[in-house]
Amino acid sequence: MADDIADLLKHRGYRVTGPRRAVWRALTGAEDHLTVEQVADRVAASDDGVNLASVYRSLALFKELGLARESHLDSEGGRWEVAHPDEHFHVVCDDCGRVDHHVGSLVGDIVDHLRSGHDFEPTGVELTVRGRCVEFTRTGACTRADVASHQH
Repeated sequence: MADDIADLLKHRGYRVTGPRRAVWRALTGAEDHLTVEQVADRVAASDDGVNLASVYRSLALFKELGLARESHLDSEGGRWEVAHPDEHFHVVCDDCGRVDHHVGSLVGDIVDHLRSGHDFEPTGVELTVRGRCVEFTRTGACTRADVASHQH
């Protein structure tokens, strides 16, 4: 995957740097949505020569190129992941913090509604639905050991 980012960056006229490769590896190796600090920690585990400013710059570039996505899933600020289409939306458990991706027609329906009914052209959609895991609803607690992202 690191070679893929090198090819993409070169093809778009950007330099391939160690920090960019390290940040990309951290993103593509993550099973959950990471804060900038978590990305920096993962990068530091493999390359302690990459500073936080380089992590911010790399993430900003990846976002600009449509390769990474920043979502605001909680009050802790942005969470980063490899980019996915807008029709994927996030479902966040308020109890355990688990984040699921769901795909369906809901986002497309919203975009169509805005285009036809409100004379508005959306350029992007970030939909996050908050609630509680079914397990929490049934038992009053979420006992999942793995509260990282899951895809449905």
